[in-house]
Amino acid sequence: MNHCDPNRARTTPDKLTAVVACYKDGPAIPIMYDRLIGVFNKIGVDYEIIYVNDCSPDNAREVLAQLAARDENVVVINHARNFGSQSAFTSGMMIATGDAVVLLDGDLQDPPELIEDFYGKWKEGYHVVYGVRRRRQATQFLQVAYKLFYRVFKAASYVQIPLDAGDFSMMDRRVVNAINALPENNRFLRGLRAWVGFKQIGVPYVRPERMFGTTTNSLLKNLGWARKAIFSFSYVPLDFITWLAGLVVGGAAIAIVVLIVLRLMLPGIAPSGFTTLIILIFFIGGIQLLCLSIIGSYLMHIYDEVKRRPPYIVEEILNAPKSVQATVAAIDQDLEPSESQQTKTSPRGY
Repeated sequence: MNHCDPNRARTTPDKLTAVVACYKDGPAIPIMYDRLIGVFNKIGVDYEIIYVNDCSPDNAREVLAQLAARDENVVVINHARNFGSQSAFTSGMMIATGDAVVLLDGDLQDPPELIEDFYGKWKEGYHVVYGVRRRRQATQFLQVAYKLFYRVFKAASYVQIPLDAGDFSMMDRRVVNAINALPENNRFLRGLRAWVGFKQIGVPYVRPERMFGTTTNSLLKNLGWARKAIFSFSYVPLDFITWLAGLVVGGAAIAIVVLIVLRLMLPGIAPSGFTTLIILIFFIGGIQLLCLSIIGSYLMHIYDEVKRRPPYIVEEILNAPKSVQATVAAIDQDLEPSESQQTKTSPRGY
């Protein structure tokens, strides 16, 4: 869709796809649906709502089945196991048919009403409109930690990463196609969204607390997120090894000169003995282990990518779009053996 061209007349309404990642969000699903429908009706667009059930342990599957039976515009993807939010969003984006795609968490922390503002910016010609978390309803520690992470990430990344911007966003069809075409499986979508470029703008909002239940994130998970983001979009840790090596070699050279001078001029105060040797060994050994851990993190990402395992496995799709139905039919009936085999081994899990 070329929504930037004012001379192009459009005879049908725009179509928006909302991709909602669900995990332990059973009670929030009907509320999310009602709020999304309210927004879509208000701005006058055709809609498609893709709920991705990432193997939620609650009653989300049953609730989503009822919604799909009631509204044919609701698509439900059930994953074979829990693959994480990034895989859930990717799964929905792969089959989305809208002119623009909105990503939302299913816990209602991403307010659907903000889609109206996203849509206005999109109609102005922006290809990506993302939510900027001006403030979040969380503990003081988490607020400071998240602020610090985004600033460190922005400083370390080799692409321009917007501050305080999560996955909540609206992306034009061209952007969605570009991200879908990227071959990597370990995805950090807010980084990929910045990497593909196009015209982008942020819309500030206050991120509320989770409406039902407790957060599924923990300190360890958040640290894992931070490591994944930095090692996916930064070479600074590798540069740090170079700087550290130079610092240690330079410091060692200076220390040798100082030690020689002390030995010649003040032999009584020059450091010596077993204790000094042990301290130096532990110091150098610690630096080596730190460097190995940084290199190992990059190798871990490379290893995951070269295995080419799919980022998710789809168990079932309810109200699947026609393009997906055709693909599934081709596989089941084995109408196109070579094409079917390619689809079966696709890294996207369909």
